[in-house]
Amino acid sequence: MHENLNIKMATNRTFTMLKPDAVEKGHIGAILEKINASGFRIVAMKLTQMTRTDAETFYAVHKERPFFGELVEYMTRGPIVAAILEKDNAVEDFRTLIGATNPADAAEGTIRKLYAASIGENAVHGSDSDENAAIEGDFHFSGREQF
Repeated sequence: MHENLNIKMATNRTFTMLKPDAVEKGHIGAILEKINASGFRIVAMKLTQMTRTDAETFYAVHKERPFFGELVEYMTRGPIVAAILEKDNAVEDFRTLIGATNPADAAEGTIRKLYAASIGENAVHGSDSDENAAIEGDFHFSGREQF
């Protein structure tokens, strides 16, 4: 059964995290409303806090980058909301909805334009590929938590 979920996720699901800055500023409801209004269905969601090990593992691809330590500190400083979203063309559509990493470059009406403070505190994560959506979703949710 779990394998079937991964096949489904790879075609029409993406993973997102509302980052600590968005949670701290009380933007959870507004961001989730924007996600729903854009046609995404939430198939798994939880409020949780990443441990240092979680953040180092999740962001291992950036381990050699100069900002890695800051990223780990930021992602572990408070709760996050992790969610798996479903929609046709989910990864690409969600990347469009969240906007550019730097909110100054993000299109009007995107989540980052509306709720991000800076390139470092950019409110939300969105998977960059179907493969990473499956990996990231499985990192945060067991098979029985995904609907």
